[in-house]
Parts: sequence; structure tokens; C-alpha cells
Amino acid sequence: MPRPTAPSHREVELLETLRRLGGSGRSAELAMMLHVSEETVRRTIKALAKAGSVERVHGGAYLVGPRGTGEAGPSFFRRMGENPTEKAQIATAVLPRITDGMTVFLDVGSTTSFVAEALRQRRNLTVVTNSIGVAQLLANHNGNRLHLLGGEMCRDDRGTFGPVAEMQAARFAFDVAILSADALSPKYGLLFHNAAEAELTLAVTAAAEQIMVVTTHAKFSESAPHRGPDPQQLTHLVSDREPGKKLARSLLDWGVEFTLATAISEEA
Repeated sequence: MPRPTAPSHREVELLETLRRLGGSGRSAELAMMLHVSEETVRRTIKALAKAGSVERVHGGAYLVGPRGTGEAGPSFFRRMGENPTEKAQIATAVLPRITDGMTVFLDVGSTTSFVAEALRQRRNLTVVTNSIGVAQLLANHNGNRLHLLGGEMCRDDRGTFGPVAEMQAARFAFDVAILSADALSPKYGLLFHNAAEAELTLAVTAAAEQIMVVTTHAKFSESAPHRGPDPQQLTHLVSDREPGKKLARSLLDWGVEFTLATAISEEA
């Protein structure tokens, strides 16, 4: 009987890279770290998935088995696999609002990760982030300057939080801060499950000229215990569906501009 095929050198490299990233990674960042094309990464992930070493999700993979989490995968990558088409539409709608040379903050949200991929089309950005994934996507690309905030690492979100991250973020002057949230309330605005994430948004919004929220419509009906910044500080909301009447009224009262991210039309 044929013996199981040993993993190739490329597969071993990809597994080790995933471990260095905390157990999960986007195809784009894996390609940059391995100095190969994204197509090569996708083929390697497919082979590893067949062998049961990784689990594939939209845009990346995470480790499974003894070296993984023992669950369905890191929470960040479960979120990455949710509503990928809508998140890509949101990223496309955000892109025209970001011009070359801006100073931009990007948080650890899954929708924000899609925005980071879109921003690879821009040049000479000063990018500040607490997200490992965003840092990998935008560092050393098109003349960008990338600042990764310090602080305590949260493995599930693949990002840094806490007083150090807040202090460092407060030292910048952002043209725009791009934020996600766990929920969007017509009474309180942005809500978060993680208290440290909510605190970091306070420091960021205090240092930003524009605060752009990017989220799918699913967050309109969610709830979370920790409040973010005063909703009147927000300037833009980009989502894939129109908000309901109550939230739409609140956005108007807060002075928040809403942008509907529509599907990209397919050419015949």
C-alpha cells in the first residue's frame, strides 16, 4: 500500500509561518512572509487542508489539531469567513475616501482587514494599527510607513490592547480612523465585547479628524456591553445595507454621513 506523502518544504514553511502568527493568517500576509505569490499560498493551503493540518476560510487559513485551538478556529478567522462579499464591497466603497499620503488608523476588525487589502492601492500612507494582519499587509509597500502599537497581545483578535497601545495612539494626528465594532446601537453608537478595545477607540477618536465606521448590516441588530466613543464624534458609516429607521434617525442626529456599499457590477 502507498505510504502517506510527507509534507513538502513549502507546506512545512507555511505551517511554521502560521504558528509564528499565532495560529492563523491571511493569504496576502503569508505570501509576503514567504516571498511567493498568493496563488502559491492558496495551493499550499488547499493541500494542507486535505491533509487535515489547516482549516481554510475566505482569504486565509488557521491551524487545527494539537497545535490549534481545539475549537472551530480563532474567533478572528471565524469572523473573516462571515459575509466576505459584503466586507469586500465595503472596502471598495472606503477606498475613494483615502488619498495618497494620509495618516490612517486601522483597528483589528475583520471588515477593517478587507479595507487594509484595498489600501494596498494607495501610496505613502502613514498607517497606525494594533492589528498584526494590517501591519503585514501594508508595511514596506508603496512607500508606506507602518507603526504597530505596543501593548498586551490578544491572540483571538491578533492585536494589541491596553494602556501602552492607548498612550502610543494618542501621540498621532490621524486624518482618518477606520473602526469596526461588535454592535451599532441607535442609543449608544459603537459597542464592544472587549473593554480594552472600547478604551482604545476613545484614544484613537480623540486624535482623529474623521472617524469612519465600517461594518456589515449584521451588527445593526447585535448588542455588546462596552460603549465606545461619543457617537457625535463619528463622521462616516459605511455598510452594505441601509440602516433601519431608528438607527437612520440617530445617524442624522449625530451628524454621521452614511455610505451604502453596493455590489460591483459585473460586465457582460
